[in-house]
Amino acid sequence: MANTEPGAMRQHMAWITRLPAEARRIGPGLALSGIIAMAATFISDHHGGPTLLYALLVGMAFNFTSKEPRYAPGIAFASRTVLRIGVALLGARISAGQIAELGITPVLLVPIAVFTTIAFGWWLAPRLGLSQQQGVLTGGSVAICGASAALAISAVLPQTKEHERDTLFTVISVTILSTVAMIFYPTIVNTLGMDDRAAGIMLGGTIHDVAQVVGAGHMISDEAGLVATYVKLLRVAMLMPVVTGIAWIIAKRGFLALSVAEAAGAPGAGAKGPVLPLFLVAFAVLAVINSLGLIPEFAVAPIIDSSRWCLVVAIAALGMKTSLQDLSKLGWRPLALVVTESLFILVMVLVILGLETWLA
Repeated sequence: MANTEPGAMRQHMAWITRLPAEARRIGPGLALSGIIAMAATFISDHHGGPTLLYALLVGMAFNFTSKEPRYAPGIAFASRTVLRIGVALLGARISAGQIAELGITPVLLVPIAVFTTIAFGWWLAPRLGLSQQQGVLTGGSVAICGASAALAISAVLPQTKEHERDTLFTVISVTILSTVAMIFYPTIVNTLGMDDRAAGIMLGGTIHDVAQVVGAGHMISDEAGLVATYVKLLRVAMLMPVVTGIAWIIAKRGFLALSVAEAAGAPGAGAKGPVLPLFLVAFAVLAVINSLGLIPEFAVAPIIDSSRWCLVVAIAALGMKTSLQDLSKLGWRPLALVVTESLFILVMVLVILGLETWLA
């Protein structure tokens, strides 16, 4: 014990001594994200309109900063880590009663939409002159969780000459299209006159990345944002069975890029790698704690405010990382594939919601 305690203490002290350097590394970009978030909040408070949309658009005007070494680390930190903190804290606003009120529809909708979208991509790709592998990669990315799903599925697909290019394209295209969906899908919600529950299910069931799902939902209302986050959580949970299934199919054909155990996690992860990101686990844990009434009433408002502020900062950073110019370099056939898959899952979710209304 005498030997281990000094070693642990040294490691702890080394971590503390790295904090100032880390703060200097991410500080400029994080501060810029915060300034844009404050500007967006000021515009929204004084002129109306959704704060998150303002944060996104103002951030896009500063896209050039994401390529500067001084700002890039902090912008990446805000768009990823700060976003995840904000989403995790949203769990404090969800309870078991709210989830029960959503009914069985989201539980049935998610696997149907996920598997049919992947199958549609597999079928459509050859008809556009592309490989079925690319159809599965883009279909899974659209159906589950955007760039994260693309990287996980990519790890178990055959490592062909075009594989890296297809993966990079998929990550870029679904990120950009997810941002476009975040801007325009709330308009569809308003046009169709959806209530908060239906709006949340539609947004959470169709938009690719977690960040844009949360942003679009909260552009409608806080309630729609919570429902959208819950539905998106169900889609992310489909990552393990989908990636494992793809790996199994490829193994049966004699093309296995990684072991099935590795495929069930994330790229480069071993068999014990987590499938659900830690921030979504934290989201679920906070929801359980809130359902049990264990969160003190005085703590609820600060948690909600912190979550909202984290999301505004993260969306501002996401805007700075978004380049519409990149979309023009992708080529029309692969882009047509991802756009069509995105429209397919949108129509699928709207049809299921329509059937629910008709049967009610």
